[in-house]
Amino acid sequence: MSAAESFSNSFVALGDLAIRGAHVSASVNELNTGLGLVAIDDRVVLPTASVGKVLLLVEVAARLAEGGSSDLEILDKNSVDAVADSGIWQHLQAPSPPLADLAALVGSASDNLATNVLLAHVGLEAVRRRTESLGIRKTALLDVVRDERGPDDAPQLSVGSTAELAWLFGALARGQLVSQPVSQRVLDWLSLGTDLSLVASAFGLDPLAHRHVDHGIQVINKTGTDTGVRSEAGVLFGPRTAMAYAVTVQFSDTSLPGRLHVIDAMRTIGHDLLEYVH
Repeated sequence: MSAAESFSNSFVALGDLAIRGAHVSASVNELNTGLGLVAIDDRVVLPTASVGKVLLLVEVAARLAEGGSSDLEILDKNSVDAVADSGIWQHLQAPSPPLADLAALVGSASDNLATNVLLAHVGLEAVRRRTESLGIRKTALLDVVRDERGPDDAPQLSVGSTAELAWLFGALARGQLVSQPVSQRVLDWLSLGTDLSLVASAFGLDPLAHRHVDHGIQVINKTGTDTGVRSEAGVLFGPRTAMAYAVTVQFSDTSLPGRLHVIDAMRTIGHDLLEYVH
């Protein structure tokens, strides 16, 4: 079966979103061969919400590998302003966990407070330099997480192209991003992720425990959710092959049915991915 046939449902679902006025971007590549199976406006730069936090985790893992930081280095939540929404640290009593625990909070719950504390520690400019050193030009973490974005703030937390995001996850899975230990460290943190609500909702996995192979499949992903934005990038391993993927939809988030239509389309992509690898 050709790629077009394998992902025909995905093309239809994303095409329908585009007809309704959404900006749609998708990239799917076979992990071992690099064969491109889906490329829908994959070089267009769109908002990716929390997906850009992966770039922070890469910088943190690289610093740990280089000896510039320590796993047990204590960081304090009072070093940054309070921030709401995703994450659990804001609800916990512990004021000063070690650095590696904060990275695990970002990987598992996309923790906003942990993100900002880590950014205060390593610096947004260092994340930018690391990203550019990897040859990534259209994908970036632009700012800290903010409850409100003013006219002087970056308009988005992060932006990216699905071509680069799929490449990024493919490089992580192959152990080629910075180094094998760095790639593995980032994958370890991301494997704790509990958000399987978008593309990965099609895989039938336990959102709270899916670090190991289950019915022959395993997923490691990062999602991004904001008003009018749904984005996901990851790698799906199956008994037949493995795929690196990224999907972003920017849409007019004016009604619940419209939002659910976007989520259904992303789940459709997940069904096609699952059928291809299984």
